[in-house]
Amino acid sequence: MNTNASSEILLSLTTLDLSSSQVYPAFVLGTLAYIIIAFCNLLLLTVIVTVKKLRKPMHFLLLNLPISDTIGATAFYPQLLSFIVTGNKMISYPACVTQAFFIHFYGTGNLLILSAMSYDRYIAICCPLRYNAIMNPNNVIIIITLIWLINVSLILILILLLVRFKMCRTNIVDLYCNNPSLLKLVCEDTAVNNYYGVAAIIFCQGGSLLIIMYTYAQILRTCVMTNQTDGRKKAIQTCGTHLVVYLILQISTAVTLTAHRIESISSTTRKALGVLILVFPPFLDPIIYGLKTAEVKHSIMMLLKRKLSLTEQ
Repeated sequence: MNTNASSEILLSLTTLDLSSSQVYPAFVLGTLAYIIIAFCNLLLLTVIVTVKKLRKPMHFLLLNLPISDTIGATAFYPQLLSFIVTGNKMISYPACVTQAFFIHFYGTGNLLILSAMSYDRYIAICCPLRYNAIMNPNNVIIIITLIWLINVSLILILILLLVRFKMCRTNIVDLYCNNPSLLKLVCEDTAVNNYYGVAAIIFCQGGSLLIIMYTYAQILRTCVMTNQTDGRKKAIQTCGTHLVVYLILQISTAVTLTAHRIESISSTTRKALGVLILVFPPFLDPIIYGLKTAEVKHSIMMLLKRKLSLTEQ
């Protein structure tokens, strides 16, 4: 591929079809959404890092989620807001590839992180006496390292397989850049890319789904067998909310990626679910894993009170 020629290519993203009267409300809504997502995730990140009593395996794993969510939101919202304000739907090829890398990095990272967190909950609930031995600091570091190493490796190979081609079209069929949309701009044989993409989907989504199904089934079985009603209720409620976030990400990602390969799925459905991936998980994660978790919620309230008292002084 001629790198210099490719770097000069301007690609055209799909429009939002907003009327002049809808531009301002859409910009305000998008800006508020991004500010709320960034604030909530950074607040959760700050609390976990600064509060000593949260320095536990579960929270060390949770620490990675707001990082991933912030990466995904930042890869999507600024470009979208700029597009809304200026009406300019053009994006350079390097910028498009960079956006695609970080959006795929966010999606894959979230699946891996949620899988690791479900494993942690499985050990805590089903094997409580062995929890400290299994989830010791060294093992937690290994798990976190593997999450990011697998994530970087999978997405880097995906993008390297993409950039070897020369683009022969310029119209991207989505609101943001991603690997399937960019592959549609190529006129050469993309069989290797397609095979790798399918293998990556099976590995990430299939493997993640198996881990989630097994761990949550074991957690549910343990909760049903226990005689502690309060503990059972709390565990089921916690796992239930976690499962909702996971399913939103899993189903939306699966349908969006599959829709690029199956023409019978409408483009509107694909675009809507594609945006859903980048809107709801980053918004819901800090609420469900922060405000819905007693320890984290209490730590957030204490941190905010401390900041307010310092401000008043």
